[in-house]
Amino acid sequence: MAVNLHIPSQSDIHPVAGIEIGTAQAGIRKAGRKDLTVFRLAEGTSVAGVFTTNRFRAAPVQVCERHLAAGQGIRALVVNTGNANAGTGEPGMLAARQTCDALATLLGIRPEQVLPFSTGVILEPLPVDRITAALPAAVGDLQPGNWFDAAYGIMTTDTQPKIASQRITLGEHTVTITGISKGAGMIRPNMATMLGFLATDAGIAPGLLETLTREIAGRSFNRITVDGDTSTNDSFIIMASGASGVHVQNRDDPHFATLAQALGEAALELAQKIVRDAEGATKFITVQVDEAASSQEALKVAYAIAHSPLVKTAFYASDPNLGRILCAVGYAGIADLDVSGMRMWLGDTLVASNGGRDPGYTEEDGQRIMKESEITVRIALGRGSVSETVYTCDFSHEYVSINADYRS
Repeated sequence: MAVNLHIPSQSDIHPVAGIEIGTAQAGIRKAGRKDLTVFRLAEGTSVAGVFTTNRFRAAPVQVCERHLAAGQGIRALVVNTGNANAGTGEPGMLAARQTCDALATLLGIRPEQVLPFSTGVILEPLPVDRITAALPAAVGDLQPGNWFDAAYGIMTTDTQPKIASQRITLGEHTVTITGISKGAGMIRPNMATMLGFLATDAGIAPGLLETLTREIAGRSFNRITVDGDTSTNDSFIIMASGASGVHVQNRDDPHFATLAQALGEAALELAQKIVRDAEGATKFITVQVDEAASSQEALKVAYAIAHSPLVKTAFYASDPNLGRILCAVGYAGIADLDVSGMRMWLGDTLVASNGGRDPGYTEEDGQRIMKESEITVRIALGRGSVSETVYTCDFSHEYVSINADYRS
């Protein structure tokens, strides 16, 4: 069951002018579910993306990168679930291109203006014939209000749809920001096994949007981890249609800071919802590292804690076996760490200081906090002024069951 994951009501999901969405059943892996999603973008929409760093990048990721680099103006996205089209060699590349060709023909655009996305089982051929056969139904379903259907349509082992939507005021204009994401396992930064699609009706200059997308991903989707596995298909896309009348050309624009902050907040909400709905998760855990000498150093410590199976299983059991956290800090890779200057808090309780257990800490305090569904671990390294935060979850029996039975 997802951990305190808020699903907004239909009335709170705001359509984005210039963006239409359609879904259909292609029968890619399971019959009777919508597993194909199409986005149609108004002409002039700026699009930027961040993708996995896994060297086994899936065919659709490679095609997306090439089509974005071509600079032809992206007009459509196509997303399938049930099959990742990864580890499929040249036939997989051909299948991804055939999908783009088919959708381009239906929409009257060029194949280079289509971005394909796939998620699901790796090392299996993409059933491209089923996808192309279902594309007319998805195109026929195109409408601005289909965000909920799309959120369900891109799910794999997710148990809940992940949607964020808000409206902000920029000068005399109302600007809409709406997005969806998917992901529950094989989640680790750079990026995690996830798809994220964020849209706004503000206009953002293409070069600025590319930089902003990388920055936003760095503070959101690249700050989550479930199991430490970096996927082959991770993709995060921001689309800016400009239909609101607001057009931001550079960082000096008076609307840039407010718009960037709102987009970042939406992306962080979507990223955190992935962790809240992680496979088998029962607890949402925030790991905050303060007083580090650098961002790299802070993240080393945060991920050492967040990736530790011993730490994660202790959280699942509500067992304040907090020496496991200190152990992870110790092997994080900071060779000159002076542990006597480090402090650790569990929730609001100081657990460790001066190189050992704090005199004021009690086992009862630890047990009380460990039973909560949302827990914060804070480490102060005493080495500088840099802080970084990572979001993770516990490991449960269900995580093993889900992944053992994934292809069944």
